[in-house]
Amino acid sequence: MKKMLNVALPKGRLGEKVYNMFEKAGFECPSIKENNRKLIFENEETMVRYFWVKPSDVAIYVERGAADIGVAGKDILLEYEPEVYELLDLDLGKCRMAVAAKKDFRDNPQKTLRVATKFTNIAQQYYMSKGRDIDIIHLNGSIEIAPILDLSDVIVDIVETGTTLKENNLEVFETIVPISARLIANKSSYIFKNEQITKIAEEISKQLEA
Repeated sequence: MKKMLNVALPKGRLGEKVYNMFEKAGFECPSIKENNRKLIFENEETMVRYFWVKPSDVAIYVERGAADIGVAGKDILLEYEPEVYELLDLDLGKCRMAVAAKKDFRDNPQKTLRVATKFTNIAQQYYMSKGRDIDIIHLNGSIEIAPILDLSDVIVDIVETGTTLKENNLEVFETIVPISARLIANKSSYIFKNEQITKIAEEISKQLEA
């Protein structure tokens, strides 16, 4: 008896692109395309249930088993280190985690480096690997202003095009890691619903190769 497969999709454009991949893989759910405010959609024929969640919450739903699989950015996986399996790089939502600062910034190794970021774990691990002494300033938004107002020396943030940085007279000094959307699975679902999960991963993998 096949069980319903629960899939957490990130709200927004990325989630729509991801759903199209699932649909092509044979896990369609037509009601998801209706124009309404519903958050949960299921198709009993394909035995799949989709729900829209905030992108940064996908990994929590998957880790705790409310979703069997989901799609989360590599930034979230590195920052929160959830206990999940990472199955595929979907090659979507590509950007990078980078260190940026004012154009005239010069690092003085004698001083503690002040780093503003919302990705405290990524920043700490990165600078620890360089043996650099840092002071983390955790911010939740508009991180670009921190160096301008001299709250920090540098910022660690996601950079897509770099336009926001340029407009604020900042530039990228170092790339920490490339970021893209990943297909992730709950560890026990991967055992108990292996057939369905493997089929999705294989079908999506074929789309990526094509």
